[in-house]
Amino acid sequence: MNDSSWGAPPQTGYWGPTDQGPVQGAAPAGPAYDAPEAQQTRPMPIVPEVPAYGGDQDDDRGAARLSGPLFRDESPQAQPYDMQQAPPYPPVQQNPEPMPDAPQPAPPPQKKSAGRDLGAAIGVGVGLGAVILASLFVVKAAFVGVVAVAVVVGLWELTSRLQERKGIKAPLVPLALGGAAMVVAGYVRGAEGAWVAMALTALAVLVWRMTEPPEGYLKDVTAGVFAAFYVPFLATFVAMMLTAEDGPWRVLTFLLLTVVSDTGAYAVGWRFGSHKLAPRISPGKTREGLVGAVTFAMVAGALCMQFLIDDGTWWQGLLLGLAVAASATLGDLGESMIKRDLGIKDMGTLLPGHGGIMDRLDSLLPTAPVVWLLLVLFVGSG
Repeated sequence: MNDSSWGAPPQTGYWGPTDQGPVQGAAPAGPAYDAPEAQQTRPMPIVPEVPAYGGDQDDDRGAARLSGPLFRDESPQAQPYDMQQAPPYPPVQQNPEPMPDAPQPAPPPQKKSAGRDLGAAIGVGVGLGAVILASLFVVKAAFVGVVAVAVVVGLWELTSRLQERKGIKAPLVPLALGGAAMVVAGYVRGAEGAWVAMALTALAVLVWRMTEPPEGYLKDVTAGVFAAFYVPFLATFVAMMLTAEDGPWRVLTFLLLTVVSDTGAYAVGWRFGSHKLAPRISPGKTREGLVGAVTFAMVAGALCMQFLIDDGTWWQGLLLGLAVAASATLGDLGESMIKRDLGIKDMGTLLPGHGGIMDRLDSLLPTAPVVWLLLVLFVGSG
């Protein structure tokens, strides 16, 4: 017997020993093994019909995959069928659309914030009102003193912020002395006394600043003259209102209309405001708030002119309230413009819940000459 081409001894199969030749009826060997030197052949394993994955059209392909190698020796490690590599599962169809996120619980509604401590603001406002009313109806001179003190403190806040934020050194001493004198002169001598005091205060600012180096002289004296006009000169119109026979009632009307205008703007704007009035100057102010200021001030003006001012009528009060709402709003925006330029929120911290004195005088100062003039036109100087 010759050596087997695979190096294996003669074996027997279904057709008998291989050295006796194939048995009649045996299947011929494949073309790869018909060579004469081939001593033996290996039977073709019977492959069971196993349905392939993927349906009827893949039966032949699936059977071929499941049959494995035809000859056991062709594989380095022959493994049973169930341990051979399993056919791949059909690909999972990917969902092209992302899964929607799980619904999240809606956040609780945010309450609008007033931006300040309302309790402190109301307490300070009531305290200031009591001091003003007591001085206004007891001794007129005491009220003039209250105005003078407010002017000096306001000048101190304004000049301090100018120096801190811009390096502008407006001289405080001549401003404070001249401002207090201006208020007193307006009460004693009227408009003529106020103008004279204003001119002397401006001159004092120019001279006082000469004691320091000339660098920055122009901007310092310009800021000083502006501060003298903005704070004490406008405040003298409050003192001039007081000189009339019904002076305390005129001043009270002026204060009430300004406060009511600010309150109406705040209340309506906080509740219904959605359209900005001047977002670059004061983002918190809205057109709805302006409507509230006008409405509240006109109603209050009609009542005050009818019941508080001698010889006043309700329609005059409507005009007065409209003018107060406009001047108070412009005054508030004017100081907001200054604070935006300085990069600050408040002029000071002296009044809890309000800021500084200047933060309360912002709408009062420009409104004072408007009310004084309209009252003189409507009912005379008294």
